[in-house]
Amino acid sequence: MIDLTIHEEQLERTIARAQERNIIIPTFAQMKDPSLIPDGIKARLKHVGLWDVDSLNLFRITWKNEPVPFGGGFGGVNYLELPSSLTGVPARIIALVGKWFPTGAHKVGATFGCLVPRLVTGQFDPTTQKAVWPSTGNYCRGGAYDAALLACESIAILPEEMSRERFEWLANIAGEVIATPGCESNVKEIFDKCWELRRTRDDVVIFNQFDEFGNHLWHYDVTGHAMEEVLQQEMGPDDEYRGVVLTTGSAGTIGCGDYLKEVFPTSKVAASEALQCPTLLLNGFGGHRIEGIGDKHVPWIHNLKNTDMVMAIDDEACMSLVRLFNEPAGRAYLVEQGVPEELVAQLDLLGISSIANVLSAIKFAKWYELEENDIVLTVFTDSMELYQSRLRELHEEHGEYTAQDAASDYHRYLMGCSVEFVEELGYWDRRRIHNLKYYTWVEQQGKTYEEIQAQWYDRGYWKSIHDQIAEIDALIEEFNARTGLLEEL
Repeated sequence: MIDLTIHEEQLERTIARAQERNIIIPTFAQMKDPSLIPDGIKARLKHVGLWDVDSLNLFRITWKNEPVPFGGGFGGVNYLELPSSLTGVPARIIALVGKWFPTGAHKVGATFGCLVPRLVTGQFDPTTQKAVWPSTGNYCRGGAYDAALLACESIAILPEEMSRERFEWLANIAGEVIATPGCESNVKEIFDKCWELRRTRDDVVIFNQFDEFGNHLWHYDVTGHAMEEVLQQEMGPDDEYRGVVLTTGSAGTIGCGDYLKEVFPTSKVAASEALQCPTLLLNGFGGHRIEGIGDKHVPWIHNLKNTDMVMAIDDEACMSLVRLFNEPAGRAYLVEQGVPEELVAQLDLLGISSIANVLSAIKFAKWYELEENDIVLTVFTDSMELYQSRLRELHEEHGEYTAQDAASDYHRYLMGCSVEFVEELGYWDRRRIHNLKYYTWVEQQGKTYEEIQAQWYDRGYWKSIHDQIAEIDALIEEFNARTGLLEEL
């Protein structure tokens, strides 16, 4: 469970800091339903940009932001349905859109779920401590951003081979940025740096996305409810929701599947990774180019008992489709193939891992031979706004993108997407993958044998975490009441 023990002395200092900086913290309930946000805050947000470092943007940690860069209000869930002319399958593939979160990615929600419970209990003291965000990309961006909004100093840790945009943006937000050796899948080096910081500094608190249950909980509750709302809006009398398909990095987002299985017990949860680093599928390892996923270990917060399928996506497919979706020749070819122009114009909503999610959803639909009344859900984690340097690198490496390139990529990677590298999991398959947690978390990171067993055998383990939402919201409300700032709206 998430530790919610109160540390009153530190809590008093945190409340004083919030009063000084005019910080009001939203509840999980408000992130699910922005109609609960006070009108005074909504009025002030009309003068705030989506990416502004302004504590009011804590209230924009929701899937329901108006899709505008400045002054937006709230509406329904931001999502997009992909036509069969793009996917090659009759099934309805629907994706939640992450671009319209502050920082352009939903990781601000995951990091909120990790940091805020520590603040409202006094376990993290923003006047003396620094929040450390070990990550392979968007998580440390979200953590540094949320920390800035909450008047906390932060340290971002990420591999040196991540995109230039991440480092340039972090340099202006995080107090310190540490680049560790390697690429997307070099997480062990990040963990090693965290242990070094623990040994050498007494002013740091590590918020490790791979074992922080606030990451899982935020997606279980906020993303899960957002997906349920989309289904309520889109499902006709003959439609059936079949499952959610997501690439995994920290395994936070896939926590939404736990909620969806409670509402739709026959639905499935599929986890995807890079073929070049097939840890779940083949107990494998390696480096790859799908930024944000596939980190050469099984995250502590991944509930394998609720995972029905694993699969792998070739990173070459993702990088090729980046060009198809964004180069003029690629977009022109898609229109020729019958993809609606309005949809083609929005394909920059898909970052690299978003494209991997689409390919994974196509594999899922083909494996189960889904038809036009079957719905598959996924997520566009971030957009191409964060990967323009990668697009330039591809252009420099391969030259001009032609209509012939577009035809090849469209038919090979979209229409030709196959059910290779897919495994439907039985009981012992799930158990096998769960057991891989031991080598990272018990042997290296200090977790206990008793807890890894409880994750598998204790039926109340995951429910006890999910049941903490109301308690966390009550602590947030009490924190806001003690600052007195809501009364001044």
